[in-house]
Amino acid sequence: MELQTKVDIARAPFEIGPCEEVLLVGSCFADGIGRRFREEGFPVTVNPYGTMYNPASVLHTIERFEGKPRTVFITLGTNHVYIEKETGRIVDNCEKRPQSLFQEEQLTVAECADYLRQAVDVLRQRNPEVHVVFTVSPIRYRKYGYHESQLSKATLLLAVQDVCIGLNGRTRTEVPDCPCQSVAYFPAYEIVMDELRDYRFYAPDMLHPSQQAVDYIWERLVDYCFSADAKAYLEEWRPLKQALAHKPFHPEAPEYQALMDKTMLKVAELRKKYPTFAIEK
Repeated sequence: MELQTKVDIARAPFEIGPCEEVLLVGSCFADGIGRRFREEGFPVTVNPYGTMYNPASVLHTIERFEGKPRTVFITLGTNHVYIEKETGRIVDNCEKRPQSLFQEEQLTVAECADYLRQAVDVLRQRNPEVHVVFTVSPIRYRKYGYHESQLSKATLLLAVQDVCIGLNGRTRTEVPDCPCQSVAYFPAYEIVMDELRDYRFYAPDMLHPSQQAVDYIWERLVDYCFSADAKAYLEEWRPLKQALAHKPFHPEAPEYQALMDKTMLKVAELRKKYPTFAIEK
């Protein structure tokens, strides 16, 4: 008996290695997944200039960011943008200025796709071997109305589809030294909508995914694009992470101190094995 509509996800056309540098840009859903990368010891950068929700603001972040990561996750939340009336430019943050100074508009599928292509081009110019994973945030926008929120998500999904098909279809002549199939889509939105369609997978606001949902999406993400070595690393790190997170009743007890000394020795060995291991000492 099938009691769940499970989303089938083919393996990504690339793999993430152990403790690989990762950049995550986008909505607050990117913050949640970025937190998991950080907890697992990956050297991640998450929204270095604040949370960004629309494709134009994502592009602005990538243009400002000077790093050259090998893997980039772009999580899109909405196609709604705010335009400063005086300058006509899309702003990423209204900086608590009066709403009357801005005009809210919606980007079309073509406009969203164009901003995303520009973002990928910037990343490829800095690192021709970059891998870009697009996701659409499952978080609904109540202020738009639920129908309007779904239209916004649909716009983003269509734009990402256009970008993935178009960029992966380019030849090496058009994009020199760029590996094919370096742009992909991970269906976080569909996982929440179809697999986790129960209020127990939502936070108390009934809009954001619960921690359990984020953990489940993380597991699917690991299966989607982590290499065998990266999965082995996660298993090696898991018991050490659990030991470090343990809160004893008597931290001064000799037995606990001995356990922590042993754990820290193993962490030091892990750090030697994986030089980019990013857990603070």
